[in-house]
Amino acid sequence: MTDFHLHIEGARPAWEWFQELFGELPPPDKRKLYTVHFTWFYERFRVLPADDSKETVRIYARAYIMTLLSTQLFIDKSGNRVHFRWLPFVARLDDMDSYSWGLAALAWLYRCMCRVANRNVTNLVGPLQLLQSWIFWRFPTLRPQEFDTFSFPLASRWATYLPTSDAKEQKIIQYRLALD
Repeated sequence: MTDFHLHIEGARPAWEWFQELFGELPPPDKRKLYTVHFTWFYERFRVLPADDSKETVRIYARAYIMTLLSTQLFIDKSGNRVHFRWLPFVARLDDMDSYSWGLAALAWLYRCMCRVANRNVTNLVGPLQLLQSWIFWRFPTLRPQEFDTFSFPLASRWATYLPTSDAKEQKIIQYRLALD
């Protein structure tokens, strides 16, 4: 990532390209190297203003996609930063559907799962909501009992599922027996 700026449209400075795509720069305390704090991104681009010109809509679409890519599909250990690595993709919104995002997210999840197998790594990152959805779909005995309704997208049915930590040991034993 030290040469990241060389891979952006003719070696332009990354922050210059960011300003061109989003119309402004975040305050200096909200940026770090090639990332922007999620909170600034969220607050700044949360609501589309009444001036919904075509360019304004494109800016807000770019911000939404950058946020989605950085905090949902390709989340890293920071969990609260929007990374510039997605600038080349959001710069050309018309090309977004030509990329295989599902395959890339699956590859990222596999990479994250391989990394956590290292004994020095203690936290699993990646699109864990997709992993949880797959587990609940493929292993019905692990699925929460109150979530048997069918809906699309599949992961949405478990979006509100927040297990309690009550009797955690009993649940772990129950899940291990179900897997066996």
